[in-house]
Amino acid sequence: MQRLTLTGRLTRDPELRELPNGGSVCKLRLAVDDMAAGRETGYINVSTFGKPGEAAAKILSTGWLVAVDGRLEYHEWEQDGKSRHDYEVIGNVEFLAAPRNADREEAVEAAF
Repeated sequence: MQRLTLTGRLTRDPELRELPNGGSVCKLRLAVDDMAAGRETGYINVSTFGKPGEAAAKILSTGWLVAVDGRLEYHEWEQDGKSRHDYEVIGNVEFLAAPRNADREEAVEAAF
């Protein structure tokens, strides 16, 4: 069994989508420092399902520091005749710190 834990900042606001089965999924994009060779920032997609995903969509926004724990999935597809790929973490998101310029305390209290 593989498990991955990452900490990084959101690069955009979360997207909450309804699933055909009535559930929901929250899509996030995370910037992770020192992920790539040469101490560069790496970017990874994250999906979290159900109530935790709904809370993430309600509270989080660009710049939040979050921790993600889950399994890593690899996706391949073809676009415009070129082979493309990316990685995605499917798992849980823990809210660590709001962006310095944001006052999200009221939103956090309202969500719980």
